[in-house]
Amino acid sequence: MESVQTVVVGAGVVGLAIARALARSGSEVVIVEANDVIGAETSSRNSEVIHAGIYYPQGSLKARLCVEGRERLYAFCAERGVSHRNCGKLIVAPDSKQLGELERIEQRAKSAGVDDLRWLDAAQARALEPALHCEYALLSPGTGIVDSHGLMLAYLGEAQDHGAMLALKSRVCAVEADVDGFRLRLDVLGESYELGCRELVNAAGLGANSLARQIEGLGADQVPPLYLAKGSYFSLAARCPFSRLIYPVPNEAGLGVHLTLDLAGQGRFGPDVEWVDAIDYRVDPARCAGFSEEIRTWWPGLPDAALQPAYSGVRPKLVPAGEPAADFRIDGPERHGVPGLVNLFGIESPGLTASLAIAEHVRRALAGSAS
Repeated sequence: MESVQTVVVGAGVVGLAIARALARSGSEVVIVEANDVIGAETSSRNSEVIHAGIYYPQGSLKARLCVEGRERLYAFCAERGVSHRNCGKLIVAPDSKQLGELERIEQRAKSAGVDDLRWLDAAQARALEPALHCEYALLSPGTGIVDSHGLMLAYLGEAQDHGAMLALKSRVCAVEADVDGFRLRLDVLGESYELGCRELVNAAGLGANSLARQIEGLGADQVPPLYLAKGSYFSLAARCPFSRLIYPVPNEAGLGVHLTLDLAGQGRFGPDVEWVDAIDYRVDPARCAGFSEEIRTWWPGLPDAALQPAYSGVRPKLVPAGEPAADFRIDGPERHGVPGLVNLFGIESPGLTASLAIAEHVRRALAGSAS
C-alpha cells in the first residue's frame, strides 16, 4: 500500500488552499477529489465575492478568518495575477424600518475589526449609484470580487510546485484509523485502491459530514447533522447600471438576494434560500417573480423580463431553517481526540474569502497534533 504524509479530501477552494499551505511547509500531500474537475460544487456556485468580514459575531471563526483571509487574498491575487477587483459594496435600507439592522451590522463589523464602513444618506447613495433607491446605506470599501476558478487554479499550481499531487475521480469509500495514521479505501474509476497517510484533512464540503461518519475512532457525537440550503441566481439580460455590489440587510439563512458583478461588469442576482433534502442544481424559472419583487425594493427601475435563470449552489448548513447561523467548525485533535485528523464542517460563505486563513488554521492544528 502506498503511503504519504497528508491526504486532503476535497479539491474545492478551501481544500486547495489547505493543500498549498501544507505543501509549502514541506508536507507530502495528495489531494483526493471525487469529481472529474476541481471546484465542481460550492466553490464554483457562489457569488465570487471577497467579503469584508462585517456580518459575523465577535470572536467567531467566521469573523476572525474572514478579516484575516481578506487581506491575504487581496495580496495573493495581486502577486499571482488572479483577476479580481476591489469594487466596494452598499448595504441598503430601502426604508427607515431597517435602520436599526444597519446599525447592528456596523457595530458587529467594528467588533470584528472592520472600521472602514461609511454611512450614506439617500442623496449620497444616489450620487454613487443613481439607479439605487434607499433611505440609508453602509458603504463597505473593502468588499471585492474575484475569479474563483482562476483562484483555485493558482492554489493548485502553487501546491503542485511544492510537490502536491491531485487525484481526480477518486472517491473515498472507507477510512480506517491505526497507529500509523489512516488507511483510505478509494474508488478510482471503478477500481478499488488503498492509500495510507499520517494526516487526514476532511475538506469535502457537502460530503464532509458523511465522510466523517466513516472514520473509525471518531465518535458519532463529533459529526454534526447536515442541512442543505439551495440558492438560485438569475442574471441580468440588460446593461447593469451599478458599479458596486448592492446588498439588502441579511436574512436568517444568508445575505439576501443581492446584486453582484462579474469581472466584465455583468450583473447577477442571488442567492435566495430554498431548504432542500437533496442536491439539485436546476434553477426554477418560477422563482424569478420573487427575485423581481425583492430587487425592486431597492432598484425600482428593474426592467420587466430582464432576469433569466443562471445557476444555483447548495450551502452546507449545520443548523436547520429558523435557527441562527452556525459558525465554521474546524475540528482538530484537541476537539475529537484523533491524532492527525482535521474535519471541516459547514464551510459556506465566507469560506472563499477566508480560504488562506482557514488553510493556516488547519496547518497549525496539524502541527500541534504532531508535537
